[in-house]
Amino acid sequence: MPSALETPRLRLRPRDGRDAEWNLALLAEHPLGRAPGSVEDERERLDAQRATFEERGFGLYAIELASTGEAVGYCGLVVGRASASQPEIAYELLRGHVGHGYATEAAAAVADAAFDAGFPTLWATVATWNAPSFGVLAKLGFAGTRRAGGDARSVFVWLRCRAPRRRHRTAP
Repeated sequence: MPSALETPRLRLRPRDGRDAEWNLALLAEHPLGRAPGSVEDERERLDAQRATFEERGFGLYAIELASTGEAVGYCGLVVGRASASQPEIAYELLRGHVGHGYATEAAAAVADAAFDAGFPTLWATVATWNAPSFGVLAKLGFAGTRRAGGDARSVFVWLRCRAPRRRHRTAP
């Protein structure tokens, strides 16, 4: 995957320790997420995430507004509940930036780059309470495949999107 992606409104770059403060704010917004730790712990976690991006060839990008450089969330590929050869797309925005189409724009750029890199299939797992994500994924051509048990708080729906014809190559 490329080390940077751009759209008309967004710049995406691999996340790292520079993103600790806004990422802690994002974690604090989670209704079901883990409790945020210290800024230093978050820097270390995000730096490790960046190293994994470089080793694996894919990972999570920070989403920044092209006009200001302000970070609004993240988007990228993760192994998650899937596999390294058919990863999951993941994205999340700070609440103040939801509803502007940034998730769809960033996820489309990541999916296009993934298919260009040769990934034949991308997956997504979305908790049933997260209705807006189903809309984003539908716009990108993802279709539900099955429901699966999640944790004690939610059920996950598996969604899949296959590479458009003539865009599939063998993944590196």
